[in-house]
Amino acid sequence: MAQSLDLFSSYQLNGLQLPSRIVLAPMTRNRAGQGNVPTELMATYYEQRASAGLSITEATQVSPQGVGYPATPGIHSDEQVAGWKRVTDAVHKSGGRIFLQLWHVGRISHPSLQLNGALPVAPSAITPAGEAFTFTGLQKFVTPRALEIGEIPGIVHDFAEGAKRAKAAGFDGVEIHGANGYLIDQFLRDGANKRTDAYGGPVENRARFLREVTEAVVGVWGPDRVGVRLSPTSAFNDMSDSDPHKTFAHAASVLNKLKVAYLHVIEPVAQKPGPGGRVSLTIRTNYRGTLIANGGYDLKSGNAAIASGETDLVSYGVLFLANPDLPVRFKRGGTELNTPKQATFYGGDSRGYTDYPTL
Repeated sequence: MAQSLDLFSSYQLNGLQLPSRIVLAPMTRNRAGQGNVPTELMATYYEQRASAGLSITEATQVSPQGVGYPATPGIHSDEQVAGWKRVTDAVHKSGGRIFLQLWHVGRISHPSLQLNGALPVAPSAITPAGEAFTFTGLQKFVTPRALEIGEIPGIVHDFAEGAKRAKAAGFDGVEIHGANGYLIDQFLRDGANKRTDAYGGPVENRARFLREVTEAVVGVWGPDRVGVRLSPTSAFNDMSDSDPHKTFAHAASVLNKLKVAYLHVIEPVAQKPGPGGRVSLTIRTNYRGTLIANGGYDLKSGNAAIASGETDLVSYGVLFLANPDLPVRFKRGGTELNTPKQATFYGGDSRGYTDYPTL
């Protein structure tokens, strides 16, 4: 009789042997140094969590235009590559595997974070509700500038260059950030994309930017080491779509044809599947590769999702943030968990970052 699978079952990700199905989710921590360069402290942070089956870094901008928050790391300068090399060396020394998440925030920025005070860019000139995090505190989002069609290939090129630099920095692969209301998600969902050219209108056009970025990154790494993150029903950063099941069924089909290594889908575990609810099962039908689930899972719900075949791997954010040895704690039943310190999630020093105790 076949043994049922759980979080502690090993997994073959296209030749990359994962000792467990527990993934460190990408989490912005705003601890990069001058010039958006990863620091020694960041290397310690990732090394502490290297027992994950797979680690995915915090979102990392592919260009100065892609910046949306203070002290987030980049992957567009030689200094940033050297900083990330410290991180990958530390993780590999501890026996871990690590992917870099490639990012462009689009409209979720502010002129004070842009070169020469430029406007943030987006598919359409629609002001998102909410406020930007800036060096002087929260400020209202501004109306972004709609990208000219001739500018889009340049951004695709930035993703490809970021992918090349990630390779030079020693990563095991990359994840394209197509979620959470950032630039790729803005093109994909019709609440943010009102274009009437080849990048707007029907879902085939809206998914074009996602496809072109993915093709460019796959051109650097090959499909086996490229993942994509999606958030079909998330309203974060003022996002919406009139038919998420249709939109993300198409996106999943596009990514299935490109044979990417995995899709990393953010949806609350408590959300019901079906029309008006979770889209993960629709994605599962249209994409035949590895699926990573994210959205408030614990030990029990993570094991259940894997045993049922609903997902292949499960990523953990806040639980891993507060418990650097999360796999060990899960192995012991998951009852002895540190309490996350929310006040130190973003920015600061080692406190609430690298000082959470291990068992």
